[in-house]
Amino acid sequence: MRKTIFITGTPCTGKTTVSEVLASKLNCRLIKINDLAIENDFILGIDEDKGYKVIDIPALNEKVSEIINDSDELIIFEGHLAHLCGGADKVIVLRVRPEILQSRLEARNYSESKIHENLEAEAMGVCTAEAYGIYGENISEIDVSDLTVDEIVDVISSIISGSNDYPVGEIDFMDWLISNS
Repeated sequence: MRKTIFITGTPCTGKTTVSEVLASKLNCRLIKINDLAIENDFILGIDEDKGYKVIDIPALNEKVSEIINDSDELIIFEGHLAHLCGGADKVIVLRVRPEILQSRLEARNYSESKIHENLEAEAMGVCTAEAYGIYGENISEIDVSDLTVDEIVDVISSIISGSNDYPVGEIDFMDWLISNS
């Protein structure tokens, strides 16, 4: 039985680390959306103001659909653009309190403007809102701020198996945005 899981979230929420451990635990295929975009030359250019790669989302979506349709195994797609593609059986959004996210972004030497943009996106739940717009109730949202990687993997495993649900709307970081504006 084929199952497709998208793990998404703001940069530095732990998507890559968690997805690698999860894929190993479930013995399934892991596809990193950013690598897929680069390998298939879906980079349209670089945003001059913000310095990030501009991805051809329709082309990426088509490639993701092709991979899903050619597979009958469990596949995990990981990346902050994953939720913009179609075909997931379940979308899981990892969320982190902005004060924790800030230290992670700083540790990766993100520019001040990129840090600010990502903190605002996290506080407003942008990935969740975008995913909800495409997938509706078929998404789960996990506050991973105080969880270990193994705990996160266990939570996601329970979501995939259908034994647990983490509905959208219970995580609210707007107080951070209000106090930092």
